[in-house]
Amino acid sequence: MRIEQIDLVVVRLPLIRPFQTSSSRKARLDHILVRVVADGVVGWGECASPSDPFYCPETTETCWHLLHDFLGPMVLGSSWSTIEELVALYGQVKGNGFARSGIETACWDALARSQNLPLYKLLGGERSEILSGVSLGIESDERALFANIDQYLSEGYRRIKLKIAPGRDVDVVRRVRERHPSIALQVDANSAYTLDDVATLKQLDAFDLLLIEQPLAHDDIIDHARLQAELKTPICLDESIHSAADARKAIEIGACRVINIKVSRLGGLLEARRVHDVCRARGVPVWCGGMHEFGIGRAANVAVASLPGFTLPGDVSGSDKYYHEDVVEPAVLAHDGAITMFEGPGIGVEPIEDRIRRHTRRSATLRAGA
Repeated sequence: MRIEQIDLVVVRLPLIRPFQTSSSRKARLDHILVRVVADGVVGWGECASPSDPFYCPETTETCWHLLHDFLGPMVLGSSWSTIEELVALYGQVKGNGFARSGIETACWDALARSQNLPLYKLLGGERSEILSGVSLGIESDERALFANIDQYLSEGYRRIKLKIAPGRDVDVVRRVRERHPSIALQVDANSAYTLDDVATLKQLDAFDLLLIEQPLAHDDIIDHARLQAELKTPICLDESIHSAADARKAIEIGACRVINIKVSRLGGLLEARRVHDVCRARGVPVWCGGMHEFGIGRAANVAVASLPGFTLPGDVSGSDKYYHEDVVEPAVLAHDGAITMFEGPGIGVEPIEDRIRRHTRRSATLRAGA
C-alpha cells in the first residue's frame, strides 16, 4: 500500500463528568484523529494523548509536532504491505508512543479494509465479545462515588477500578468493599506512592483486590519488584511498560503479576500484540487499559482485547459513560458488561465527519509529493 494523504484533526469533546486521578483533573479532552488514504482506501486512527505531561511525557502538542513534522513525512509516498514494514519506515523515531499509535492504527484500519476483514481478525483475535469494567476517578463526595458504582454495577459492568492517592486510599477502599463485598475490585495509583508507603499499601491486601495498578514511579521496575515481594495483592504495571522487552524484564524480576496493555502507550497495535504474546507465554494475565478514547481508538481497543491472553475485564467501557455524543457510528456500547466485536471491515465503526468538523480545533493535510 502507498500512503497518498494524511489528514490530522484535533477534536475536543467535553466529558460527561470531570475525571480526577492522583496527578490531574480533566473536564474535556483534545485528541488527534489521523485519517490516511492509501491506495484509495481510507483508514482512521486516534492519538489519545493527554494535553498535559502528567501521565506521560507526551502531550497533544508534542504529538501534533511528531505527526505533522516527522511521522507523516516519513511514511508519505512510501509503499508497504505489512504493518512491520510500515513501522520500519519510522523506526528511527524514539519513544513518542502516542503519536506513533495514531498513525499506525490508521494504517491497520486501511489494511484491514483493503482485505475486507474486521480488524480483530487481522490481529488474530478469537473472542466474539470482550468483558468490560469501568474506571472511576477520585471523588471528594463519597455519596457520588457510591452512586457511580451502583449505577455501573446495575448496567452490568464486570469490574470496578478506583483511582487512589495518598490520603484517598485505604479508607475509601474499605468502605467500597464493605458496601460491595463480592464485586471484582481493583485500584490504580498512577505512580502516586514510594517505598516509604509500603505499610499503607500492605493494608490494601485485606480487601481481596484483583490488583494494585502502578503504585510506584513510572520508570522504576526495581522498586516495584521490592514492593511486590511485600504484597499479597498482584501489582499490575502500566506506565512502566513501553515494549515487549519491558514486559519481559518486569516479569523476570518479579516486578508485577499482571500487565495493563494500552495501545497508545505502546506505540500501536503491533507492539500491543507483542506484549500480549510475551505475557501469554509466561502465564501472566493482561487486560486492556484506556485513555478515554473517542470511538475510533475505542474500537481499536475492542479489537486488540479479542486476543486470547486478555483474561481480565478491561477499561474499554461504553463511550456513553464519557461522552454525550461520540464521533463514530455505531457507538461503542457495553451490554450487560460486554462489548461485541465489530464485524465490519477495519475498525468496524464509521467516523461521522460533520460531527468531527463541529468539534475540530485544528487541522492539517499532508500529501505525497507536496
